[in-house]
Amino acid sequence: MRAMESEAALISRWRTLATCYNTVACNLDRVLQEAHGLSMSEYETLDRLVEANCEKRRMQDIAADMYLSQSALSRTVARLEKHGLVERAICTDDRRGVFVRLTAEGRERHTAARGTHLKILAEHLEPEPVR
Repeated sequence: MRAMESEAALISRWRTLATCYNTVACNLDRVLQEAHGLSMSEYETLDRLVEANCEKRRMQDIAADMYLSQSALSRTVARLEKHGLVERAICTDDRRGVFVRLTAEGRERHTAARGTHLKILAEHLEPEPVR
């Protein structure tokens, strides 16, 4: 009986978490697109580049940090590149590696969208308790 109760509690917690994620993700995607012309994945990619605070990052390193597969990230970067927000370059040391670099326009778009991103997160996520 106890195992079934803990399984039910575990499943309930998972469903609550999934619902929260989906609610926040849908709101982020909609509002970022409407206000800044960015999907949630595109914003997150720009954010990872800004956060790294380096000239360029390898695609595989960005993918490892994100929830996107390598192919989904590649499509996201292609859209960002098409709009002039990032540039891609082949790694001269390893021809299989691809670098992504944030452009000035990409940095500006990220800066403009950052407040919107934080506002949506604040609306949906409770602050962590002070320890």
